[in-house]
Amino acid sequence: QLQASGGGLVQAGGSLRLSCVASGSFFRVNGMGWYRQAPGKQRELVATISSVGGTNYAASVKGRFTISRDNAKNTVYLLMSSLKPEDTAVYYCNVGITEYVSGRYVRNDYWGQGTQVTVSS
Repeated sequence: QLQASGGGLVQAGGSLRLSCVASGSFFRVNGMGWYRQAPGKQRELVATISSVGGTNYAASVKGRFTISRDNAKNTVYLLMSSLKPEDTAVYYCNVGITEYVSGRYVRNDYWGQGTQVTVSS
């Protein structure tokens, strides 16, 4: 239901934009976010954006990354600028979706498949 794209190899100081599209039959898309996991490390929050546009960033990316969303396209973006080698990781999108199942509304969180971002020094 989630398709992430936009990763790749970039030199330090460069930029990349990640995209994640939610598709399928559902009632509403709620909060959306990006997480990352570097080799040997736990998955960590990068940025989140609420259904009304409120944003939250990890301290390590604040001022360099920008999260945004297009509600008409059910898509969340992550514009990453001034990239550093320590930003190298697999990036995952996470989306909260409200679905109508068996006569009631149910909220579930879904993860995208992950997209590799590699920053060379």
